[in-house]
Amino acid sequence: MIGYVSIGLLALLSLSIPVGIVLFLLGFGVDTFFSPFPLIRGLGNMVWSTSNNATLIAIPFFVMLGEILVRSGVAARTYAALDKWISWLPGGLVHANVATATMFSATSGSSVATAATVATVAMPQAEKLGYDPKLFSGAIAAGGTLGIMIPPSINLIVYGFLTQTSIPQLFLAGLVPGIGLAVGFIVITAIICIIRPDLGGERRMFPMAEMLRALVHLIPIILLFTVIIGTIYKGWATPTEAAAVGVAGAVVIAAVFGGVSTRMFYESILGTVKITSMIMLVVLGASFLNFTLASAGLGNELRQFLDGLGLTPLMTILVIVGIYIVLGFFIETLSLMVVTIPIIVPLVVEMGYDPIWFGILMIVLIEMALITPPVGLNLYVVQGARQSGKMSEVMLGAVPYVMAMLLMAVALIAFPQIALYLPGALQ
Repeated sequence: MIGYVSIGLLALLSLSIPVGIVLFLLGFGVDTFFSPFPLIRGLGNMVWSTSNNATLIAIPFFVMLGEILVRSGVAARTYAALDKWISWLPGGLVHANVATATMFSATSGSSVATAATVATVAMPQAEKLGYDPKLFSGAIAAGGTLGIMIPPSINLIVYGFLTQTSIPQLFLAGLVPGIGLAVGFIVITAIICIIRPDLGGERRMFPMAEMLRALVHLIPIILLFTVIIGTIYKGWATPTEAAAVGVAGAVVIAAVFGGVSTRMFYESILGTVKITSMIMLVVLGASFLNFTLASAGLGNELRQFLDGLGLTPLMTILVIVGIYIVLGFFIETLSLMVVTIPIIVPLVVEMGYDPIWFGILMIVLIEMALITPPVGLNLYVVQGARQSGKMSEVMLGAVPYVMAMLLMAVALIAFPQIALYLPGALQ
């Protein structure tokens, strides 16, 4: 059954069939060939119970929050403000790419949306100021991946929903690794540009008065993040309610800076419907596939396979890491999560590992999948924003940041408290 599911998944994805449909088709196949019971009769109840879960309402709210901030022009002003504060580092404006992606990750919850936002704003600057296209675009693609790590994260919400794990604790657990990755990206960029100054642009210094004036455009995003996360951890709101508060806050910010218009609302709502529909189709398909896999006994089959290898728990985790890295080359990130979670997470928990810790480790590996070819979505998003040059330039530029993610994965395995300290301290 493991071979059938793996080969079937890759074969159907290679036909460019939408991921959600692929998951349903795999579920039908498992039901037909591996189950003695007519599992398809549970399809209606499975789809209804999954889509009727209040936790998932947070997804369209967080998507809409990001859409409003992008389409109201807040993104461009934030980028310009960060440029004034950190372009003095070796690498210049490349650091603004990472910093802007970090700030928008703290509000949008989506890696692809974050990468698209920063790429749209930053790419014209790269051509104007003569930056190396590989490093510049690679930094944007890597910075965008932080959208699924730094809370609020749509992927963490999905993980919490599928594993029945506390979403607020997952948000807390992702904060330190997310910020650590952002700092790591900046450090790697600085080291590269010290060794090869020609790859970075001019290091620019601005008068202190101008830098202080630029803070006006950073404060709203910081306040918005504080309100969203603060209301969750103070117990004043659930993640869903906090997302609704965040949307209201984004509208207020857009209004203050003159970005509110009928067209802005129309584009934001349309973008929200498109993205949410895609996510929900994948989640529904995954729920049905997970139901059929569990009923057909795939979990026991995989457990017997791993037990037969005679590995220690640590070695098993390393094998799982390797599996995620390889699958990340071929499978879209959200699909990779929802397909593997019901199979892998119970095994990990059975070995004594914390599901919150493993969720953060999985997100790091999923982030790698976003910037590794041939299916790395952020690579295509950034290349689309460039509208020139070769795709290989973006891929090469992302390589140093993949190394940073690998180091973070190793650090999480060696020191689980990187992810677990904040949830434990504030519980």
